[in-house]
Amino acid sequence: MQYPAPIQRLIQQVALLPGIGKRSAERIALHLLRCSPEVNQQLARAILDAKEKIRHCSRCGGYTETDPCSLCQDPRRDTGMLCVVEGPNDILNLERTGNYRGLYHALMGRISPLNGIGPEQLRISSLLERVRRERPAEVILALGADAESEATANFLAKELESTGVLVTRIAQGLPAGAALENADEVTLTRALSGRQKITPESSKLRGESKQKEGA
Repeated sequence: MQYPAPIQRLIQQVALLPGIGKRSAERIALHLLRCSPEVNQQLARAILDAKEKIRHCSRCGGYTETDPCSLCQDPRRDTGMLCVVEGPNDILNLERTGNYRGLYHALMGRISPLNGIGPEQLRISSLLERVRRERPAEVILALGADAESEATANFLAKELESTGVLVTRIAQGLPAGAALENADEVTLTRALSGRQKITPESSKLRGESKQKEGA
């Protein structure tokens, strides 16, 4: 027996959410049907409210209601450290560790030629302008450990070389091929504390070493 069309459509929409399989989507959809109209309306309003009010901070790229965001406006943050991440979700993950007190810059993705994403599509030019303007003592590349993140890190290291700023890369704790948003707080804390200085040459060697290991 098939569900009525409206329930099927609800299941299909829920299944589009990350980490939700078909069976889980079915259980969630049926749960929503059992909920009171008030509960469903509150959920719908919360989704629409978030879409309407949340924007990206013009400075760091994180999620915020105000611009600049509360992190960028916080005078207690260490302005000498700038942590570069792929997206706003990574900012939230690193903040949960409670061990980083610097500022952030979200690239809004990573270089991926196969998907038509080059440096021009990312917030790289604004990063370079920000580094030259704010002159942080250290730029931390908190990117993932897959091939595209390695290529992005190598590109950034080359671009930042002319600024004279110390460029480091998070190290211990992230397994090969892992994305930052999939790591827990303890792993991220170890990765931050074990960061290493990065240069275009060192980043290139890391990439070549991984290619050999995969051969």
